[in-house]
Amino acid sequence: MERRRLGKTDLEVGIVGFGGLVAAGRSQREVDELVGAALDAGVNYFDTAPSYANSEEVIGRAMVGVDRPYVISTKIGGYPEPFDPRNKKQLRISLERSLKLLRREQVDILMIHEPDRPGHYDWFDSWDPVTGPVCEFLQECKEEGLIRYTGLGGTTVHEMAHMVRHGDFDVLLTAFNSSLLWRESMEFTIPAARERGMGIVSGSPLQQGWLSRRYEDQVRNPPPWLSPARREQLTRLYALLDEIDMPIAEVSLRFVLSNPQIDTVLMGARSVDEVEKNVAAAEAGPLPRRIRKELDELYDMVPFRPCEETMSCALANARYRGPGRLR
Repeated sequence: MERRRLGKTDLEVGIVGFGGLVAAGRSQREVDELVGAALDAGVNYFDTAPSYANSEEVIGRAMVGVDRPYVISTKIGGYPEPFDPRNKKQLRISLERSLKLLRREQVDILMIHEPDRPGHYDWFDSWDPVTGPVCEFLQECKEEGLIRYTGLGGTTVHEMAHMVRHGDFDVLLTAFNSSLLWRESMEFTIPAARERGMGIVSGSPLQQGWLSRRYEDQVRNPPPWLSPARREQLTRLYALLDEIDMPIAEVSLRFVLSNPQIDTVLMGARSVDEVEKNVAAAEAGPLPRRIRKELDELYDMVPFRPCEETMSCALANARYRGPGRLR
């Protein structure tokens, strides 16, 4: 698998990484199979977090005996509960637990988990520059050899871009807004991170289900909350897929990897077959320029998310009735 340098770090990562959220709640046997298939396919970047249920534990066990180099990234936030991000003792408890579950003495990257989520946690003393106990803690962990690099993992666009510009971090994980039809992070957050020399990890290339399969029936007979522009956009996307005879998941993954600013994209593979298909799609290379041009034209039809839409696709949920509304 092609390797890319992760920003200003000395880490070389495969262009496809393993999104550890898929390990949450799964058996050890299932995760052993997924991790083994990923390693065999050349994947060497593994992302997890304390808030991903048992993900750290099962990934840690799956790595026992692995003798090839790999990069492990985890996060702080979500443990212990109630969690206080301004309490260094709690921050240390979180990291120590992660190290124990991952069976490591050091993690390669420790990220702040979703410091941009509204009402989630109050992480910083100041936003300009980004300062506070968590920043001091991350630096202390570097000096102690508990972590190698620091990062930010979030979903918003302008808030994350502001943190990137005014903080001191090594890696950015951006999710939900770095995909074929949702590109705000590609326009704002990722360029800001590249200016700072940060490595770029892209999550949710299939946009939490929007781009994992085709919703033909729902687009032909749309729910009331689906905007006419999105409906037309999806209709034209499906027609293009028929023309080029390519699965939507492959197009979506290859589109993200066509962006040279992105170092690795996290797959959410739930089976060995999906691992193999994701890696094969990535190894097929960037999309041809003609197809990228047509996708650019499709994106321009809906450049910003309509307010009724959720980040996770609700087209298959007959009970969904717009933001916060269920039947």
